[in-house]
Amino acid sequence: MTHKAFWDAPYRTELATTITAVNGDVVQVAATIFYAESGGQESDAGQFNQWPVLAARKDGKAIHYTLPAGHDLQPGDAVTMQIDWPRRHALMRLHFAAEIVLELVCAALPGVVKVGAHIAADKARIDFLLDTPVTPLLPALTEQANAIVIADYAIESAFSDEAGERRYWQIPALARVPCGGTHLRHTGEIGSIALKRKNVGKGKERIEITVAA
Repeated sequence: MTHKAFWDAPYRTELATTITAVNGDVVQVAATIFYAESGGQESDAGQFNQWPVLAARKDGKAIHYTLPAGHDLQPGDAVTMQIDWPRRHALMRLHFAAEIVLELVCAALPGVVKVGAHIAADKARIDFLLDTPVTPLLPALTEQANAIVIADYAIESAFSDEAGERRYWQIPALARVPCGGTHLRHTGEIGSIALKRKNVGKGKERIEITVAA
């Protein structure tokens, strides 16, 4: 099992660790700050020593990292991993903005069903099963979301079940929410949130989320 140091220290950009397994181009490490795509949040970008990480994949409690063909790493080798911090921070900001919007939508529309989400470094989106446009809700949702940003709440993020690697986040304005992503320290870091509606097909509504740079 890989120790997920991105949970302990989501602002850390460099980590010395050890290769624990090698299968061709795919390696595993003892500990990592390199987040693998999960819950809609894209993987980090970065490198192990001089080798760029081409892909990161979760497999149970393990994470597999794909490096370029011909890398020379072997089990037991020491490596220094570095992540692209501007990208990570952008993902963290948009991830938490999306989490807030999701909770507000669920409060405004009890029983609404989320059918998809994606968090990239430039914008996030959440898809819902809805028969009517979400447009009328957007002004109130935007105001409520930005009120949470302005309040600059401390974000609590911890294990609800450490053995099962289940985590949560919590702020005073909302209930405890299960989530295994990388989280900010305070809601004020998100920046101003803007929402846009997009029609993605009959019976589905998409909210696109951006944050001020």
